[in-house]
Amino acid sequence: MKLLLNFSLFLLTFFSFSNEAFSLSDLQIKRFCAKEKKVSLCIKNLQEKRSELQKGKLIEIPVKPYKE
Repeated sequence: MKLLLNFSLFLLTFFSFSNEAFSLSDLQIKRFCAKEKKVSLCIKNLQEKRSELQKGKLIEIPVKPYKE
């Protein structure tokens, strides 16, 4: 009985985490790029990455460190 319970919990957690990717909207892209020096280049790059992500291709995501 315990084995069945553990197996069912494992299956539940395994299938609850799926490979879904949520891309940024145009407004979110504009807000993010407003802080950059070259706004138009930033918007173009993020829109290209969004289209590649929606097609199912892997993209590289830069991580910016938090400044206090």
